[in-house]
Amino acid sequence: MIMPRGQQLLLPANPWFIFFSLLLAQLINMLLNMVVLGNAAWAPDFLAVVLVFWCVHQPQRVGIGVAFLFGLFNDVQQSSLLGQHALSYTVLAYCAVLIHRRLLWFKEPKQSLQVLPLFVLAHVLELLVRLLSGSLFPGWWMLLAPVIEALSWPVVSVLLLAPQRRAPDPDEHRPL
Repeated sequence: MIMPRGQQLLLPANPWFIFFSLLLAQLINMLLNMVVLGNAAWAPDFLAVVLVFWCVHQPQRVGIGVAFLFGLFNDVQQSSLLGQHALSYTVLAYCAVLIHRRLLWFKEPKQSLQVLPLFVLAHVLELLVRLLSGSLFPGWWMLLAPVIEALSWPVVSVLLLAPQRRAPDPDEHRPL
């Protein structure tokens, strides 16, 4: 793939770093849901943000299968309907892999506008599954969650790409 002009070449992503970043995002979700916010409808899903990030940047390593497994783990952890998060995460991963080539041509602020519909779709799917299973409507505050997730996209992108931006062998005579 031809790199956009002025974009830095990146080192390959370490598979352990990918796994631990997904695990850390799951732990942050658990901490927010259990301690800080208590399953608030407007709470952002940071695992979804990190999952979309890795599906965009490493679609060969993180895809629909990984999204499904983390979705099942999230369903069990939140004691929600089994398959609710798994469905939304797999659709989210599929859409992220579908647009990953186009998305990488934009800078991070414009990327957040591109991934906002993906996060909205994931939350709408979760809402439909909840409503079809007989739960109550959580309120219109739930529309705030995809916006918060899209606004956190540039920060997550900078943090997760930081280990790949360093020079593999720094040398003062090498331009890269």
